[in-house]
Amino acid sequence: MSTLPAFRPEIICEPSQNDAASVQAPLSTFESLYRHGWLRKSVLLIVLAAIWEAYGRWLGNSLLFPSFSETISAFVSGISSGVLLERAAVSLQTLVMGYVIGIALASLLTTVAISSKLGNDFLETMTSMLNPLPAIALLPLALIWFGLGTGSVVFVLVHSVLWSVALNTHAGFRAVSKTLTMVGQNYGLKRFALVRSILVPAAFPSILTGLKIGWAFAWRTLIAAELVFGVSSGTGGLGWYIFENRNQLETANVFAGLFFVIAIGLFVENIIFANIEKRTIRRWGMAH
Repeated sequence: MSTLPAFRPEIICEPSQNDAASVQAPLSTFESLYRHGWLRKSVLLIVLAAIWEAYGRWLGNSLLFPSFSETISAFVSGISSGVLLERAAVSLQTLVMGYVIGIALASLLTTVAISSKLGNDFLETMTSMLNPLPAIALLPLALIWFGLGTGSVVFVLVHSVLWSVALNTHAGFRAVSKTLTMVGQNYGLKRFALVRSILVPAAFPSILTGLKIGWAFAWRTLIAAELVFGVSSGTGGLGWYIFENRNQLETANVFAGLFFVIAIGLFVENIIFANIEKRTIRRWGMAH
């Protein structure tokens, strides 16, 4: 009996010219443009602006609902006169102050929570109690404790930022693989060093989500607080600008103030946070 292996001829599939042509077929103009996220979002904004303009013209009542062109005219007028920029600077200054303090306190709480069981129990209890509590509900207490001024606004901002950032950061820390934690401990890392070198990079997607949520909560709380507190730093912020023009029945200016709030939110979300995500999470291969 022969022990030679059976002969099996190799099958080579050469690509046909049609297959090569289909692979090398260039994208159409629409497909090329559709791949750009900023362009898709711009088209959506243009469509929304067109709907806004059409509804405003159909309604024909500028006091009730000004058109998009009237809002832009009031916005440009507010920018050129410097009123909107001045009010926005006051709001952003207060916002950054409360946002930074809230992030610092959230970092401290989550570091303590991840380092001890008692700290973990404390953070879970406090977030369960205070995270569902609207920051605007603390306005009466803030008035009593800090008076009518920037301190009251910063207090409610810290509350709106602290628990959302702490909750997402703690959830991200707990989702980190035990293997990574043990590797860091084998290298002698403990407490703050372990959090800084191992847990923060591994949990950064959750941390960034918490920062976004905290920013959105703080921005909404600030405008609501300014509507109630009024002038807190001599001139007042965007919320007070909206409230003043509402009392004067300048609806176009009210919409211009709201438009500026939206524009700042879009800038922070699509420029600042997008660049942070691009340079960290996407660069590290943690997101598509």
